[in-house]
Amino acid sequence: MTLRYRADLRSLAFVAIYFTLVAGQWLWAPGDLWLAVPLFLATCVFSFFGAVITHNTVHAPVFKERSVNRAFQVLLSLTYGSPVSSYVPGHNLSHHKHTQTERDVMRTTKVRHRSNLLNMLEFVPKVGLAIIKNDAVYTAHMKGHHRAWYRQFRIEQTVVLGLTLVLFVLDWKKALFYWQIPHLYAAWGIIGMNYLQHDGCDVSHPYNHSRNFVGKVVNWWTLNNGYHGMHHLMPGLHWSLLPAAHAEQVAPHIDPRLDQQNYVAYIWKTFVWPGKRENFDGSPVLLPEASGDTNWLPRPEETPDDLGAVTVEYPFQVQAGTPLTMAPQDRIQA
Repeated sequence: MTLRYRADLRSLAFVAIYFTLVAGQWLWAPGDLWLAVPLFLATCVFSFFGAVITHNTVHAPVFKERSVNRAFQVLLSLTYGSPVSSYVPGHNLSHHKHTQTERDVMRTTKVRHRSNLLNMLEFVPKVGLAIIKNDAVYTAHMKGHHRAWYRQFRIEQTVVLGLTLVLFVLDWKKALFYWQIPHLYAAWGIIGMNYLQHDGCDVSHPYNHSRNFVGKVVNWWTLNNGYHGMHHLMPGLHWSLLPAAHAEQVAPHIDPRLDQQNYVAYIWKTFVWPGKRENFDGSPVLLPEASGDTNWLPRPEETPDDLGAVTVEYPFQVQAGTPLTMAPQDRIQA
């Protein structure tokens, strides 16, 4: 098992911590609230980290070996309760290719309140349902057109659903609190991040299409997920390379109001006080007419056989600056 980047030792450590938390609580079942509550909250957080690692994995596989990546996808699916392969249609092929359009099932214009708090409360379940519908159509299509992807998806799905059923049969209370609720929190967190990163941005601008959270602490824990603009410009770039790439390619050109230094302060300002929905420059958000998702299916060749076997070359889509030069070892190799 050979890591493509040494930085993913942190990813593996986070996955190990998650399973240790689940197994420890299941076997021990701490009764004291002063210990049970922090352990439960930590399980939710590390399940969310599993969703973040899933996001990173579908763009830049962790291992060099295809078989190991396939096995890791199965293991990783258990950290946040959904098949890793199902991340491909809703995120890679919908959100990244068609950001904030009717083909983006995660577009923030689906919610239309003046209050950001109300928008966030509606956004996650509304988008989650759209993702489920989109995944079902995509999976049915891939069954007859891309059997390798379909087989890997079914393996991941069977393991997740099978283990979940076993845990609920053994002890439904433990399964609910140590397994299912953390998974729901992980899904809520990874979907909700899309609202933070895109609402009120200028999707037509080469740099101002995404909001970044550039604080060191939040990015250490979320594996540089805060550098979302650079990630959209070059999705195949490994997460460990995003800060340097952002400083070189994005920071000199982006509106500085889209580089948020303090994540907590932004959350307070956006959802508590004043909590009003507005563009990054303070102007009112002008929403397009409400519309449903545009049905789409990618060509079968756009979906990899497995997430560790695809060669990805993403040219820069910027209009200024010098493109970042990637060394051969920084690219995903077939």
